[in-house]
Amino acid sequence: MRTLVLNAGYEPLAVVSFKRALILVMNNKATVVESDRGHPVFAASGSWERPSVILLTRYVRLPRSRISPVSRRGVLRRDNHRCCYCGKSATTIDHVLPRSRGGRDTWDNLVACCLRCNNIKSNQTPAEMGWGMRFNPAAPHGGNWVVRGVETPMPQWGEYLAPAA
Repeated sequence: MRTLVLNAGYEPLAVVSFKRALILVMNNKATVVESDRGHPVFAASGSWERPSVILLTRYVRLPRSRISPVSRRGVLRRDNHRCCYCGKSATTIDHVLPRSRGGRDTWDNLVACCLRCNNIKSNQTPAEMGWGMRFNPAAPHGGNWVVRGVETPMPQWGEYLAPAA
């Protein structure tokens, strides 16, 4: 079970195990906002509600200008694991402008791609292939990109996470 950690401004900061969240609550460093009442935590000294969302008691501000580093996992996540060229399930990433032609590992040059399209495209640009792109790649934005672990959110987290843009 995972727990969403919020700062005093109710911005998501991290996803931690329920054990770590319970320790923060017991040490008065956080308060429970949402809990999983159906699955309490039992110990020799008593039982506690299993925290699902906690709020830190000290204010922690998120840096607004923080840019997410480029990664294979991030590109696939940004593109919803869909091929930029055909729309099928993507398992690889592709350089729009191939690296051999000076293409860089940047958010606007990398797209999710299925293995078939990646092999066919090879060392060419989409324009040379006569292919269109289903979207224009860009750097992801929003607070959820700063927080690891929100790829598969729990139902209780819905009102605390900004809608995906």
